Amino acid sequence: MSILVLIYTLNQIDRSNVAAARLRGFEEDLGLMGQQFNTILGVLYVGYALMQVPSNIFLDKIGRPSIYIPTCMAIWGLTSVLMGTMKGFIGVACTRFVLGFVEAPFYPGALFLLSKWYKRREVGQRTAVLSCGGMFSAAFGSLLASAILDGMDGVMGQAGWRWLFYLEGSATVFVAIFAIFVLPDFPVTTSYWLTAEEQALARLRMDEDEMEDFESGESGLKQALTDWKVWWLALELTIMGFFLSFGLFFPTLSATLGYSPTVSLLLCAPPWLFAACAAYFMSRHSDQAGERFGHITVSILVGIMGFLMAMATMNTAVRYLSLFLMTQSVAAVVIFFAWVSNSITRSPSKRAVALAFVNGVASLGSVGGSYVWQKSWGPSYHGSFTICIGAGVTSIIMSWIFRRHLMKLNQEIEVKGEAYLL
Repeated sequence: MSILVLIYTLNQIDRSNVAAARLRGFEEDLGLMGQQFNTILGVLYVGYALMQVPSNIFLDKIGRPSIYIPTCMAIWGLTSVLMGTMKGFIGVACTRFVLGFVEAPFYPGALFLLSKWYKRREVGQRTAVLSCGGMFSAAFGSLLASAILDGMDGVMGQAGWRWLFYLEGSATVFVAIFAIFVLPDFPVTTSYWLTAEEQALARLRMDEDEMEDFESGESGLKQALTDWKVWWLALELTIMGFFLSFGLFFPTLSATLGYSPTVSLLLCAPPWLFAACAAYFMSRHSDQAGERFGHITVSILVGIMGFLMAMATMNTAVRYLSLFLMTQSVAAVVIFFAWVSNSITRSPSKRAVALAFVNGVASLGSVGGSYVWQKSWGPSYHGSFTICIGAGVTSIIMSWIFRRHLMKLNQEIEVKGEAYLL
């Protein structure tokens, strides 16, 4: 798990460092105008969406995440380094598209890898631990960005934001090489660090957890795309993308507190550390209780409370407190991904496609979310918060409908002693 968390931390740092660069001359040096910065943020998720399903299908066939994921990681690290050399909008936009394309295999692939090793009642906590990497990146990434932007500005005639891409991308490449020797494969393909008896035990654990309601002989792609649950979950996660779009502009929201760029970046860390703790403990309790809907709903409602507080006042203390309530709502998505994995049958190929499809389609929410936080709406961002609140309420309603459907399915399969987690 630790290597996956580290990879995800670097994944998120390389994806979001452009938000930190914005505070230190990124837009001015590249001559960006109007909505071009928003486009730079959003275009990454276009490439991200396109690659996820093909990637997980390929990963399911080769069964070697220890080779595939680090290779993709090294490529996205080099792409991030390349970002630091760009001179204008077109170059940055194209590079961001490629970055999304090569980053796409990691997260759905990591979820698929976890679902091959852990049972349905175990996967929620492990998904939370993995997702903590994203929150650690938001916390420590802002601290690292602050140090690089201040300490490297002007070194060798290069702006600090260019060094941000050079150094963070290089770190990713280094870890990718290390990950090849540490990252495990699937239980059926891992052999160099498990005995034959341990491999058999790992396979037996997952066989005992199967829910055999899939059609054998059908491709995983067909099984996934003909299951309406997959489409419903993808649509809901897309809407959640709008709800969580504040994360794309978090340094900008921190800057509305009125402090310098350096202090604004430092203030980003505590809310995301709080979010990591909240996500871990809520996911752990969700696993122990065998319940998903209530935990998702509570997290979203607390996030909506944060949006309302930020809309009500520009008071520095209240607005900073609201950032803590907003960030903890990431726990809802962490638990939601566990719910997706739990609610898809144990056909490995179908689950691989479904996880990638849901996450890939949901990336469109991040594309749209990139335009929710328009510069002209600041510093209060009332319109942006209103959109997020609407998306949160819609997500709760969709989760409730899905829960009702699972309750009906549980009644039908009760005689088999199997059940979907609600």
